[in-house]
Amino acid sequence: MSEATLAILNANVVTFSPKQPRAEAIAVQNKRIIAVGSNKEIRKHIGERTRLIDAKNKTIVPGFVDCHVHMTSFGRFLQTLNLRNIESVKEMQRKLREYSQKNPEKSWIQGGRWDQDRFTEKRYPTRWDLDAAVADKPVFLIRVCGHLGVANSRALQLAGVTKETIVKGGKIDLDEATGEPNGILRENALQLVWKVIPKAGSKKLEEACLLACRKAVEAGLTCVHWIVGSAQEMRIIQRLFIEGKLPLRVYLGISVDLLDELVCLGLLTGFGNDMIKIGFVKVFADGSLGARTAALKESYSDKPETKGIMLYTQRKLNKCILKAHRAGLQLAVHAIGDRAIEAVLKAFENALKKHPRENHRHRIEHCSVLNPTLIKRMKRLGLIASVQPHFTVSDFWVMNRVGKDRARWVYAFRTLMKEGLNVASGSDCPVEPIDPLLGVWAAVARTSFIEESLTVEEAVKTYTLNAAYASFDENNRGTIEVGKFADLTVLSDDVFNVPPHEIKKAKVEMTVVDGKIVYAREL
Repeated sequence: MSEATLAILNANVVTFSPKQPRAEAIAVQNKRIIAVGSNKEIRKHIGERTRLIDAKNKTIVPGFVDCHVHMTSFGRFLQTLNLRNIESVKEMQRKLREYSQKNPEKSWIQGGRWDQDRFTEKRYPTRWDLDAAVADKPVFLIRVCGHLGVANSRALQLAGVTKETIVKGGKIDLDEATGEPNGILRENALQLVWKVIPKAGSKKLEEACLLACRKAVEAGLTCVHWIVGSAQEMRIIQRLFIEGKLPLRVYLGISVDLLDELVCLGLLTGFGNDMIKIGFVKVFADGSLGARTAALKESYSDKPETKGIMLYTQRKLNKCILKAHRAGLQLAVHAIGDRAIEAVLKAFENALKKHPRENHRHRIEHCSVLNPTLIKRMKRLGLIASVQPHFTVSDFWVMNRVGKDRARWVYAFRTLMKEGLNVASGSDCPVEPIDPLLGVWAAVARTSFIEESLTVEEAVKTYTLNAAYASFDENNRGTIEVGKFADLTVLSDDVFNVPPHEIKKAKVEMTVVDGKIVYAREL
């Protein structure tokens, strides 16, 4: 009988294994699970060097996975001005003024996560609103969706933005009275300002990454699908691993801007080790519903003059997806509006026709505005639906945006599952909170179009078993079984047997990765 390095007794173990759905104890050795069963069975594996934990009837589930998270951006947002849940332009001005006074050393004021639909003024903030609070240094504040931002006059000046500036795949809003830029920038227009902001050094980025990792494991996450935008980020992640500072597994989501480099180096999805792997190539097809830049087939109900923005022509999208697909890479395409989703499906159909490939597991990220026809096409293509359940809470305005008929098919989680698609969940943090329990709660306790809500078991599987499938790792993770990695999340409450509204009150007691306790609250 092999001796365990870690043994957990007196637990409510939810395994998601059909062979043994429930257990009360787990034994771990050499990073993997060596036994699952009763306390009596696990005690046979306890020796003098075994670390023994009494779970005190806490619930243990397979380690949570976030399938869509911008970790570096999350860490940097934690270091900047947080405007989530502010309720007016005046409150924004007050917080901006206070932040500037408390941080006189900052040459730029950055921050965001605001939502104008929460404002009493029911409008976007403008450059002049920001100027009234801080005019002596550049200010750039990003909307919660990340697809729209507002800059003050100083920032616009430094970026060279004028009424004559034209941006492909983006938009610069102009003031109706003067014709001058009002500070609102959409999609690719954001890059005009990003390019003139002094770049953070490697040390600052590493601090942001470490901060995000700490918050992730505190939320019970054992793996993140980390979306990166630069080779520098990838080098930092690798260095953290080499130095023993990386507390959780990383499945890299790499910007399409780096596609040529990946293809040139011959790097395939799955290349790496047990802690860091090359994952998917991330492509943006459109914007967001919140910024009204998601590409819709019909006009926005609350702004009939627009249908959103497609960031690629069909021809360019086809070419991009075919190149990554042919190279053996997994694709994850951001597509929120039904027009964008349809274009992405056409591109995948084209790629698979020209280069048939089994088990590609390509993904559509968000896939928000659906309809039965689009869902059936996704199923035929074998696509994964990578969704963010907490959007159902934050996007409280969705019926105003698209009208009741289309809103019925926004975040159609149950229908996606019923049609047989693999549905994997993430947060899109810092757009939404990184806490997977909030995502589970949102999927289960939704109050609009409740016919699309999930059971607790279904919702938790989207963060565990389904998430493992989305990264080709179902043989190593996703269930609590002998031979699989000892990635575990310990919860304070049995979320499977509480009223839906109580799910979000549960706490993460412990996070275990590779049999190592990387976070412990109290146990």
